[in-house]
Amino acid sequence: MPAAKDHALQGTIFDESALLSLEDLSSMCAVDAQHLVQYVEEGILAVVGVRTEWHFSGAALRRARIALRLERDLELNLAGVALALDLLEELERLRHELRLRP
Repeated sequence: MPAAKDHALQGTIFDESALLSLEDLSSMCAVDAQHLVQYVEEGILAVVGVRTEWHFSGAALRRARIALRLERDLELNLAGVALALDLLEELERLRHELRLRP
C-alpha cells in the first residue's frame, strides 16, 4: 500500500485595506488585465483613487475571484456575473442581519 502523502494547505494573509494596482489584481487573479477592465466597465469592480492609474480596494480581490468563478463555472456573461454578485452580497447582508437579531 503506498504511503499517504501529506498535503499542506498554503496561503497568504491579505490585508483588505490595501490598495492594488490593475497589474497587482491581474496577477493575483491570474487573469489578463483587459478582462478586469471589462469588469470595471460592467460595474462588477469599482475603481478607487482614479488619478494616473487605477487602484482597487483589497475587497475587490475577493469580488474579482468570485466573479471569475461564476463566469467559468456557471458560464455566465458579464451582466449575469454582476447580477449574481449583487444577489450574493444581498444574501450575505440579510444573513448578517438575522444573526444580529435577538
